[in-house]
Amino acid sequence: MIDSRAELDSSVEVGPGAVIGPNVRIGANTVIGPYAVIESNTTIGARNHIFQFASLGTPPQDLKFKGEPSMLEIGDDNQIFEFTTLHRGTEGGGMVTRIGNHAFLMNYVHIAHDCQIGDHVVVANSSGIAGHCVIEEWAIVEAMCGVHQFCSIGAHAILAAGSKVAQDVPPYSMVAGGERARLVGVNLVGLQRRNFSPETIAALKAAMRTLFYSTLIRADAIQKVLDEQGQVSEVRRLVEFVQKSQRGVVGRERE
Repeated sequence: MIDSRAELDSSVEVGPGAVIGPNVRIGANTVIGPYAVIESNTTIGARNHIFQFASLGTPPQDLKFKGEPSMLEIGDDNQIFEFTTLHRGTEGGGMVTRIGNHAFLMNYVHIAHDCQIGDHVVVANSSGIAGHCVIEEWAIVEAMCGVHQFCSIGAHAILAAGSKVAQDVPPYSMVAGGERARLVGVNLVGLQRRNFSPETIAALKAAMRTLFYSTLIRADAIQKVLDEQGQVSEVRRLVEFVQKSQRGVVGRERE
């Protein structure tokens, strides 16, 4: 069932029983599986595969939502698996939920209103991302994780399976913990797979030791890191992430 106000490229494939509502735009060579629902106000780019029973573009689960014409925007080359739910934005969060390019969202994933998901992000089975969260590029959320609203997950970070995240996760890091996630260290395997140099990885390890395991207060730790490893762009990005954090950063238990 395709609403007359939907716009589909001529190369789009739509499976039996799928429902596509008004103000939906779907780009070239995208496949919509059987019984998937794309409710309204959703833009989907090229070469995506939306698997059976996925639910996209539905109203946000937010009591403040009053029917505003908010949007869901999905980029190119994403795979969105069975029973995944992606909700539109709210007025309080900028009116748009965004999924970047090359995302891999496994079955039963929930991404709530106003989330901003970067390129090459993986979210594994049955993980829930609450509203207003940011997940930067190449981050991995393993199975059955829960991420509190307004949290940010930094680039190239990984959340171990079952992690409960209530604070920001620094880029390039690994966190784990079913009661409350804590910093484990550098996401070594992920960085090696993405061809980060040994020198960059060593600089990140040293920076994290200073930032999260030394006895220095935050301001002094940041200055020491900038003095010793500040010439490395990835270290500067790590420091900027910590400085901008509004919820506090996973791993600094003393704070």
